[in-house]
Amino acid sequence: MKRLALLCVLGVVFSAAQAAEMTEDQKVLYTLGAQVGQQLSNTFNLSPAELEYVKQGMSDSAAGKKPAVDVPAYAPKIQQLAQARAAARAEKAVADGKAYVEKAAKEAGAVSSDSGLVYISLKEGEGDSPAATDKVKVNYRGTFIDGREFDSSYKRNSPIEFPLDGVIKCWTEGVQKMKPGGKAKLVCPAGIAYGDKGAGPVPGGATLVFEVELLAVTKAAEADNAAADK
Repeated sequence: MKRLALLCVLGVVFSAAQAAEMTEDQKVLYTLGAQVGQQLSNTFNLSPAELEYVKQGMSDSAAGKKPAVDVPAYAPKIQQLAQARAAARAEKAVADGKAYVEKAAKEAGAVSSDSGLVYISLKEGEGDSPAATDKVKVNYRGTFIDGREFDSSYKRNSPIEFPLDGVIKCWTEGVQKMKPGGKAKLVCPAGIAYGDKGAGPVPGGATLVFEVELLAVTKAAEADNAAADK
């Protein structure tokens, strides 16, 4: 809701008809505004009231007006505010994630490990489970605990292949419990995912949920031999 309010205040909720009437330059400027708004939302999580101050600062500066505050004195504090907001978000994300993990651990068939991973088999596979040093081929879907999807190989229609010891700890541990043809749900606390700093669309402190389908396993020795033959 806060992000929707932010977009509305920025005035970037355009109808399809309005977008069609834009010139190319106007579309570029719209994109600039959308990107700035997205960055503000992601970095500062601004309320509509706070956003008014950002809009006023941008408007005054663009119009060449005298700033209402000592800009050089306050500019260094921008990073401080961003860090404080990020820390607060991460703290809340960790707390929300902990509650989610505890709930997931009570699901039928759930297996919890000392690392914090909650592993739930959705479909049993056949054959040998991969070792951490093996290469695996998977399809996957990643979501936040509220169900919002942030990544999916299914949408790209492109499975990924990688050394199992070269990814986040949650995957290294969880996929080793699977067998080819199997599918599982991995609930990954931040400590075995992307930590307090996050990565890309994943914010710091976020607990993540993955549905992983193990398509194939290439043993380490086979992968080494294949690489040597190239």
